[in-house]
Amino acid sequence: MEDNKKIRVIEMFAGVGGFRLGLEKANKELFEVVWGNQWEPARKAQDAFECYTRNFNSGIHSNEDIATVPDDVFQQLRPDLVVGGFPCQDYSVARSLSGEKGIQGKKGVLFWEIERVLKNSHPKYVLLENVDRLLKSPSKQRGRDFAVMLATLRNLDYTVEWRVINAADYGFAQKRRRVFIFAYKNDISFGQLQEKYTEHEIVFNEGFFAKAFPVLGEPYKGRIAQEDLPIDRVDISDNFTFGFHTAGIMRNGRVYTAHTEPIPMEPTPLGDVLVDEDVVDEKFYLTKEMEKKFEYLRGAKKVERKTADGHTYYFSEGGMSPTDLLDKPGRTMLTSEGSINRSTHIVEVNGRKRFLTPIECERLNGFDDDWTNGMTDRMRYFCMGNALVVNLIEIMGNRIEEIEKSNKTELIQLELL
Repeated sequence: MEDNKKIRVIEMFAGVGGFRLGLEKANKELFEVVWGNQWEPARKAQDAFECYTRNFNSGIHSNEDIATVPDDVFQQLRPDLVVGGFPCQDYSVARSLSGEKGIQGKKGVLFWEIERVLKNSHPKYVLLENVDRLLKSPSKQRGRDFAVMLATLRNLDYTVEWRVINAADYGFAQKRRRVFIFAYKNDISFGQLQEKYTEHEIVFNEGFFAKAFPVLGEPYKGRIAQEDLPIDRVDISDNFTFGFHTAGIMRNGRVYTAHTEPIPMEPTPLGDVLVDEDVVDEKFYLTKEMEKKFEYLRGAKKVERKTADGHTYYFSEGGMSPTDLLDKPGRTMLTSEGSINRSTHIVEVNGRKRFLTPIECERLNGFDDDWTNGMTDRMRYFCMGNALVVNLIEIMGNRIEEIEKSNKTELIQLELL
């Protein structure tokens, strides 16, 4: 790698730009986002895209259905890295009528757009994010969807690592668990360097995630599993089930997975992200009526309910703290944040209870203050509920930079031989 060579990045399903912000925080001079796509179907207002364009002024900003973007666009962009947080969907695959190859079943599944981009641009690296239930979906055929993804990347000559990461375990202010997927081309020097390590060594010590997010040296309760992926994706879709653990590697179709335990860091407490109370608008404080609603929502309950056919059952849920503890990290923020909802954060400061402000929600995810300013409060909460923790991407960006440097060192050594 030349000293001045940038890593060209395509950002898919960009939202308000969490991936890009994290990479730029890692090294703005190295990572160059040449094309970012954000499009919200069935919505006239494109708030996330407008936020993206307000905060970033370089590269192409695309506000169109990615399925309509021609293949040659990706061929011309020549990315080194493709990133994106994509929806967890049903990755069923069907046989074509003539039976000669597998075709994707569900129309509109956005992972197939990732496959199309990779086929047309051949990046060295791919970094994706999803909810951790992806590893176990669908419920009636556990592991099928993730196995289809792994097989797709295998067929494109990638080795794949994954890790479920809780941001609070590595020092941040939110208990947010997400699965991250890092894939790299088998023929790059990093791929060849990794070949000398066993799968166990990669997952626990030497891999992309193990170096950036350290774990204990042995799996939790000895939970390790190995399996070979079927060659045919239709076979996977129809028949494959497997228990994927929280971390793992797939190379050449061989899966090794383990339940890793983080070497935890002291998390940032929720109290540290709060703004000065004298700047909090009165609209964020709870009325007495709201307080009563939250007492009920957050309290223990056992409620009799009836199904449509008249069957009676009881809905039960345990109680939770009336307010969120300021000396602990925040809970997972959802898109319903800021509404009258059990999952909404409620803090008590100076004897008064209130919602988190949009700026505090941005801080929980590692965004700059007022990143989402310009849209309604409801949309600001919604966008942060959808976002990732930027700080984790910053760490991963630093790791990719290390890999690029090792690639360069390896090339120099080869030239000297």
